[in-house]
Amino acid sequence: MGWRLARDEERRSGRVNQPLTDAPPEVDYPGRLPQYCGDLGIRIDRQGRWFYHGSPINRKEMVCLFASVLYRAKDGSYLLITPGEMGHIQVDDVPFLAVEMYTCGSGREMVVSFRTNMDEMVTVDRDHPLRIAEAEGSGEPSPYVTVRSGIEARLSRSVYYELVALGWEEDREGETVYGLWSSGSFFPLGRMDLPD
Repeated sequence: MGWRLARDEERRSGRVNQPLTDAPPEVDYPGRLPQYCGDLGIRIDRQGRWFYHGSPINRKEMVCLFASVLYRAKDGSYLLITPGEMGHIQVDDVPFLAVEMYTCGSGREMVVSFRTNMDEMVTVDRDHPLRIAEAEGSGEPSPYVTVRSGIEARLSRSVYYELVALGWEEDREGETVYGLWSSGSFFPLGRMDLPD
C-alpha cells in the first residue's frame, strides 16, 4: 500500500491526529518535490527505533532504506522523500544514534569518526560538528554530531564517555574550555568544574 493510500485510509478512519495540508514544507531537495502526502504515521523514538502506527519496524534493511530518503525541512520537521511521494514523520529527539567511535592520530592531528545505528559513517569536521546540549529535566550533557543536511545523531552514553576521555583543557579567548580536536578544528565539550 502506498503512502497516499495509507493517508486516505487514515482520513476515513479518523486516526489522523494532525491537520492535513496540501502545502508542502520548504526543504532543500535536489530536483522537483513530489506530491505531499501529510503525516506518514512513522515515528523515531529517542533510542533511534522506528515505528509505523505504533508497531516497531524490525527489518533493518527497511529502516536503512527509509533513513536514506530522510530530509529535514527548514521548519525543523522531518520528511521522507521518494521520487513519487513525500510526507512528514515524527522524531522524538534526533533520527540517529552514534553507536561506535573511531579515531586516527592524536592531539591537534586527531580525526574522530562515528558509525550510526544506520551504519552511516560521519567524520567530525567543520561541516559535521559536535554540539553539546543540556538534556531537559536532568541538565546532563546531551552530545550530538551533524550527519548530513541538518540531520543529527545523538552519541550513545558509552560513545560519549569514550569521546570525553580523549579531550583536554585548552585556553580559548581567556577561558579554559574542555574539548578535542578533529579534522583540524577544536570542538568544545564543556567546562570541567574541578574541586579546589
